[in-house]
Amino acid sequence: MNGDHHMQDPLGYEGKHVVVTGAASGMGQAAAAILVDLGADVMGLDVKPVDKPVRQAFEIDLRERASIDKVVGAIGGPVDGVFSCAGLPGPPFSDLDTVLVNFIGARHLIESLVPNLPPGSGVVAVSSAAAVGWQQALDSLQPLVETDGFEAGKAWMETHPDAVGYSAYAFTKQLMNVWVSSRAVDLIDKGIRLNCICPGPTETPMMPAFHALAGKELVDMAVGPIGRYSTPEEQAWALVLLNSPRLSYVTGEVFDTDGGFTGALITGRQKGWGA
Repeated sequence: MNGDHHMQDPLGYEGKHVVVTGAASGMGQAAAAILVDLGADVMGLDVKPVDKPVRQAFEIDLRERASIDKVVGAIGGPVDGVFSCAGLPGPPFSDLDTVLVNFIGARHLIESLVPNLPPGSGVVAVSSAAAVGWQQALDSLQPLVETDGFEAGKAWMETHPDAVGYSAYAFTKQLMNVWVSSRAVDLIDKGIRLNCICPGPTETPMMPAFHALAGKELVDMAVGPIGRYSTPEEQAWALVLLNSPRLSYVTGEVFDTDGGFTGALITGRQKGWGA
Protein backbone atom coordinates (compact mmCIF):
# COMPACT_ATOMS: atom_id res chain seq x y z
CA MET A 1 0.00 0.00 0.00
CA ASN A 2 1.53 3.31 -1.00
CA GLY A 3 0.27 6.83 -0.62
CA ASP A 4 -1.17 7.10 -4.14
CA HIS A 5 -3.39 4.04 -3.71
CA HIS A 6 -6.54 6.12 -4.20
CA MET A 7 -5.42 7.38 -7.57
CA GLN A 8 -5.25 3.82 -8.84
CA ASP A 9 -8.91 3.49 -7.82
CA PRO A 10 -10.12 7.07 -8.28
CA LEU A 11 -13.83 6.17 -8.34
CA GLY A 12 -13.67 3.98 -5.25
CA TYR A 13 -15.33 0.81 -6.57
CA GLU A 14 -12.63 -1.74 -5.63
CA GLY A 15 -14.29 -4.54 -3.65
CA LYS A 16 -17.69 -2.81 -3.56
CA HIS A 17 -20.85 -4.93 -3.93
CA VAL A 18 -23.05 -3.55 -6.71
CA VAL A 19 -26.34 -4.62 -8.31
CA VAL A 20 -27.01 -3.82 -11.99
CA THR A 21 -30.45 -4.36 -13.57
CA GLY A 22 -30.74 -4.64 -17.34
CA ALA A 23 -27.25 -6.19 -17.28
CA ALA A 24 -27.82 -8.34 -20.39
CA SER A 25 -27.74 -5.50 -22.91
CA GLY A 26 -27.42 -1.79 -23.56
CA MET A 27 -26.42 0.62 -20.79
CA GLY A 28 -26.77 -2.01 -18.06
CA GLN A 29 -24.40 -4.37 -19.83
CA ALA A 30 -21.92 -1.55 -20.44
CA ALA A 31 -22.11 -0.44 -16.79
CA ALA A 32 -21.60 -4.01 -15.55
CA ALA A 33 -18.50 -4.40 -17.75
CA ILE A 34 -16.99 -1.11 -16.51
CA LEU A 35 -17.74 -1.98 -12.89
CA VAL A 36 -16.07 -5.38 -13.23
CA ASP A 37 -13.02 -3.63 -14.71
CA LEU A 38 -12.98 -1.23 -11.75
CA GLY A 39 -12.79 -4.13 -9.30
CA ALA A 40 -16.40 -4.15 -8.11
CA ASP A 41 -18.22 -7.32 -7.12
CA VAL A 42 -21.09 -7.20 -9.64
CA MET A 43 -24.46 -8.91 -9.47
CA GLY A 44 -26.23 -8.71 -12.83
CA LEU A 45 -30.02 -8.84 -13.05
CA ASP A 46 -32.08 -9.20 -16.23
CA VAL A 47 -35.12 -10.93 -17.65
CA LYS A 48 -32.69 -12.40 -20.22
CA PRO A 49 -29.48 -14.37 -19.58
CA VAL A 50 -26.53 -12.19 -18.48
CA ASP A 51 -23.31 -13.22 -20.24
CA LYS A 52 -20.95 -10.48 -18.98
CA PRO A 53 -18.34 -11.65 -16.44
CA VAL A 54 -20.45 -10.69 -13.42
CA ARG A 55 -19.93 -12.64 -10.21
CA GLN A 56 -23.59 -13.64 -10.00
CA ALA A 57 -26.46 -13.39 -12.44
CA PHE A 58 -30.11 -13.41 -11.43
CA GLU A 59 -33.16 -13.72 -13.63
CA ILE A 60 -35.70 -11.05 -12.72
CA ASP A 61 -39.02 -9.89 -14.15
CA LEU A 62 -39.78 -6.37 -12.92
CA ARG A 63 -43.45 -6.85 -13.89
CA GLU A 64 -43.83 -9.42 -11.08
CA ARG A 65 -43.51 -8.49 -7.43
CA ALA A 66 -42.76 -12.10 -6.45
CA SER A 67 -39.84 -12.21 -8.90
CA ILE A 68 -38.37 -9.01 -7.45
CA ASP A 69 -38.79 -10.18 -3.85
CA LYS A 70 -37.16 -13.53 -4.62
CA VAL A 71 -34.07 -11.87 -6.13
CA VAL A 72 -33.79 -9.35 -3.29
CA GLY A 73 -33.82 -12.28 -0.84
CA ALA A 74 -31.09 -14.04 -2.82
CA ILE A 75 -28.88 -10.94 -3.07
CA GLY A 76 -28.75 -10.30 0.66
CA GLY A 77 -26.39 -7.55 1.75
CA PRO A 78 -24.63 -5.29 2.12
CA VAL A 79 -25.04 -3.58 -1.27
CA ASP A 80 -22.89 -0.50 -1.89
CA GLY A 81 -24.40 0.53 -5.22
CA VAL A 82 -27.55 -0.07 -7.25
CA PHE A 83 -27.67 0.66 -10.99
CA SER A 84 -31.27 0.58 -12.24
CA CYS A 85 -30.83 0.22 -16.01
CA ALA A 86 -33.59 -2.21 -17.05
CA GLY A 87 -36.24 -0.72 -19.29
CA LEU A 88 -38.93 -1.19 -21.92
CA PRO A 89 -39.41 1.17 -24.88
CA GLY A 90 -43.20 1.10 -24.78
CA PRO A 91 -44.81 -0.63 -27.81
CA PRO A 92 -44.72 -3.52 -28.62
CA PHE A 93 -45.10 -3.79 -24.81
CA SER A 94 -48.35 -2.74 -23.14
CA ASP A 95 -48.61 0.56 -21.28
CA LEU A 96 -49.00 -1.32 -17.98
CA ASP A 97 -45.92 -3.50 -18.59
CA THR A 98 -43.91 -0.41 -19.57
CA VAL A 99 -44.90 1.41 -16.37
CA LEU A 100 -44.29 -1.69 -14.22
CA VAL A 101 -40.77 -2.26 -15.56
CA ASN A 102 -39.62 1.35 -15.92
CA PHE A 103 -41.05 2.75 -12.70
CA ILE A 104 -43.16 0.62 -10.35
CA GLY A 105 -40.97 -2.50 -10.45
CA ALA A 106 -37.75 -0.51 -10.58
CA ARG A 107 -38.87 1.49 -7.54
CA HIS A 108 -39.90 -1.66 -5.66
CA LEU A 109 -36.51 -3.28 -6.28
CA ILE A 110 -34.66 -0.18 -5.05
CA GLU A 111 -36.89 0.28 -1.99
CA SER A 112 -36.53 -3.43 -1.15
CA LEU A 113 -32.73 -3.07 -1.23
CA VAL A 114 -32.67 0.07 0.97
CA PRO A 115 -32.29 -1.95 4.21
CA ASN A 116 -29.15 -3.54 2.68
CA LEU A 117 -27.59 -0.19 1.68
CA PRO A 118 -25.07 1.15 4.21
CA PRO A 119 -24.36 4.87 4.70
CA GLY A 120 -22.21 6.07 1.80
CA SER A 121 -23.95 3.85 -0.74
CA GLY A 122 -25.60 5.10 -3.91
CA VAL A 123 -28.49 4.37 -6.23
CA VAL A 124 -28.62 5.58 -9.82
CA ALA A 125 -31.39 5.03 -12.36
CA VAL A 126 -31.67 5.50 -16.12
CA SER A 127 -34.32 8.04 -17.01
CA SER A 128 -34.43 9.77 -20.41
CA ALA A 129 -34.33 13.08 -22.23
CA ALA A 130 -37.86 12.01 -23.27
CA ALA A 131 -38.91 13.16 -19.78
CA VAL A 132 -38.39 16.80 -20.83
CA GLY A 133 -41.07 18.98 -19.25
CA TRP A 134 -41.48 16.82 -16.13
CA GLN A 135 -41.19 19.81 -13.79
CA GLN A 136 -44.35 21.28 -15.32
CA ALA A 137 -46.26 17.98 -14.96
CA LEU A 138 -45.80 17.46 -11.20
CA ASP A 139 -49.52 17.64 -10.38
CA SER A 140 -50.37 14.73 -12.68
CA LEU A 141 -47.29 12.68 -11.72
CA GLN A 142 -47.35 13.01 -7.92
CA PRO A 143 -50.34 10.71 -7.24
CA LEU A 144 -48.56 7.68 -8.71
CA VAL A 145 -45.15 8.72 -7.34
CA GLU A 146 -46.71 8.89 -3.87
CA THR A 147 -48.26 5.40 -4.00
CA ASP A 148 -46.71 3.10 -1.42
CA GLY A 149 -45.29 -0.07 -2.92
CA PHE A 150 -45.72 -2.33 -5.93
CA GLU A 151 -49.39 -3.31 -5.47
CA ALA A 152 -50.54 0.25 -4.81
CA GLY A 153 -48.67 1.52 -7.86
CA LYS A 154 -50.07 -1.21 -10.09
CA ALA A 155 -53.60 -0.64 -8.80
CA TRP A 156 -53.29 3.11 -9.46
CA MET A 157 -52.23 2.42 -13.05
CA GLU A 158 -55.08 -0.03 -13.59
CA THR A 159 -57.61 2.58 -12.44
CA HIS A 160 -55.95 5.46 -14.37
CA PRO A 161 -55.02 3.91 -17.75
CA ASP A 162 -55.22 7.28 -19.52
CA ALA A 163 -52.61 8.85 -17.26
CA VAL A 164 -49.80 7.76 -19.60
CA GLY A 165 -50.86 10.31 -22.24
CA TYR A 166 -49.14 10.23 -25.61
CA SER A 167 -46.23 8.01 -24.53
CA ALA A 168 -46.09 5.46 -21.72
CA TYR A 169 -42.29 5.53 -22.06
CA ALA A 170 -42.01 9.31 -21.55
CA PHE A 171 -44.53 9.07 -18.69
CA THR A 172 -42.39 6.50 -16.87
CA LYS A 173 -39.27 8.63 -17.22
CA GLN A 174 -41.08 11.72 -15.93
CA LEU A 175 -42.21 9.62 -12.95
CA MET A 176 -38.64 8.50 -12.31
CA ASN A 177 -37.36 12.09 -12.31
CA VAL A 178 -40.03 13.18 -9.82
CA TRP A 179 -39.45 10.16 -7.57
CA VAL A 180 -35.64 10.57 -7.59
CA SER A 181 -35.90 14.28 -6.79
CA SER A 182 -38.33 13.69 -3.91
CA ARG A 183 -37.22 10.33 -2.46
CA ALA A 184 -33.58 11.48 -2.34
CA VAL A 185 -34.64 13.80 0.51
CA ASP A 186 -35.58 10.82 2.71
CA LEU A 187 -32.77 8.49 1.68
CA ILE A 188 -29.98 10.96 2.44
CA ASP A 189 -31.06 10.76 6.09
CA LYS A 190 -29.76 7.16 5.92
CA GLY A 191 -26.61 8.27 4.08
CA ILE A 192 -27.90 6.85 0.76
CA ARG A 193 -27.63 9.00 -2.37
CA LEU A 194 -30.23 8.69 -5.16
CA ASN A 195 -29.72 10.15 -8.65
CA CYS A 196 -30.65 9.49 -12.28
CA ILE A 197 -29.35 10.25 -15.74
CA CYS A 198 -31.41 11.46 -18.72
CA PRO A 199 -29.71 10.10 -21.86
CA GLY A 200 -30.39 11.38 -25.32
CA PRO A 201 -30.84 8.84 -28.15
CA THR A 202 -28.43 5.95 -27.55
CA GLU A 203 -27.40 3.03 -29.76
CA THR A 204 -28.91 0.26 -27.62
CA PRO A 205 -31.00 -2.77 -28.69
CA MET A 206 -34.11 -0.72 -27.76
CA MET A 207 -33.45 1.92 -30.44
CA PRO A 208 -35.18 0.08 -33.34
CA ALA A 209 -38.35 -0.03 -31.23
CA PHE A 210 -38.19 3.75 -30.76
CA HIS A 211 -37.67 4.23 -34.50
CA ALA A 212 -40.61 1.93 -35.27
CA LEU A 213 -42.85 3.72 -32.79
CA ALA A 214 -41.98 7.40 -33.13
CA GLY A 215 -40.18 7.43 -36.47
CA LYS A 216 -36.46 8.04 -36.86
CA GLU A 217 -37.10 11.70 -37.70
CA LEU A 218 -38.70 12.39 -34.30
CA VAL A 219 -35.97 10.50 -32.42
CA ASP A 220 -33.33 12.46 -34.35
CA MET A 221 -34.95 15.72 -33.16
CA ALA A 222 -33.82 14.74 -29.66
CA VAL A 223 -30.16 14.53 -30.73
CA GLY A 224 -28.40 17.45 -29.08
CA PRO A 225 -25.79 19.78 -30.60
CA ILE A 226 -23.24 16.96 -30.29
CA GLY A 227 -24.85 15.72 -33.53
CA ARG A 228 -24.86 11.95 -33.00
CA TYR A 229 -26.40 9.18 -30.94
CA SER A 230 -24.64 8.18 -27.72
CA THR A 231 -22.93 4.84 -27.20
CA PRO A 232 -24.08 2.70 -24.25
CA GLU A 233 -20.58 3.08 -22.77
CA GLU A 234 -20.86 6.88 -22.72
CA GLN A 235 -24.04 6.60 -20.66
CA ALA A 236 -22.58 3.85 -18.47
CA TRP A 237 -19.65 6.07 -17.49
CA ALA A 238 -22.11 8.78 -16.39
CA LEU A 239 -23.91 6.19 -14.24
CA VAL A 240 -20.64 4.93 -12.76
CA LEU A 241 -19.47 8.46 -12.04
CA LEU A 242 -22.73 9.56 -10.37
CA ASN A 243 -22.82 6.47 -8.15
CA SER A 244 -19.16 6.77 -7.14
CA PRO A 245 -18.55 7.57 -3.48
CA ARG A 246 -16.42 10.45 -4.78
CA LEU A 247 -19.65 12.25 -5.68
CA SER A 248 -20.68 12.21 -2.02
CA TYR A 249 -22.35 15.65 -2.13
CA VAL A 250 -24.51 14.88 -5.19
CA THR A 251 -28.02 13.58 -4.58
CA GLY A 252 -31.51 14.17 -5.98
CA GLU A 253 -29.80 15.02 -9.25
CA VAL A 254 -31.53 14.58 -12.61
CA PHE A 255 -28.40 14.61 -14.75
CA ASP A 256 -28.81 15.43 -18.45
CA THR A 257 -26.51 13.18 -20.48
CA ASP A 258 -27.97 14.29 -23.78
CA GLY A 259 -25.20 15.91 -25.83
CA GLY A 260 -26.41 19.42 -25.04
CA PHE A 261 -30.09 18.83 -25.97
CA THR A 262 -31.64 20.29 -22.81
CA GLY A 263 -29.44 23.37 -22.69
CA ALA A 264 -30.08 24.06 -26.37
CA LEU A 265 -33.83 23.53 -25.91
CA ILE A 266 -34.01 25.89 -22.91
CA THR A 267 -32.09 28.63 -24.74
CA GLY A 268 -33.97 28.25 -28.02
CA ARG A 269 -31.01 26.78 -29.90
CA GLN A 270 -32.14 23.18 -30.45
CA LYS A 271 -32.67 22.53 -34.17
CA GLY A 272 -36.24 21.76 -35.22
CA TRP A 273 -37.78 23.04 -31.97
CA GLY A 274 -38.81 26.53 -33.04
CA ALA A 275 -37.21 29.74 -31.69
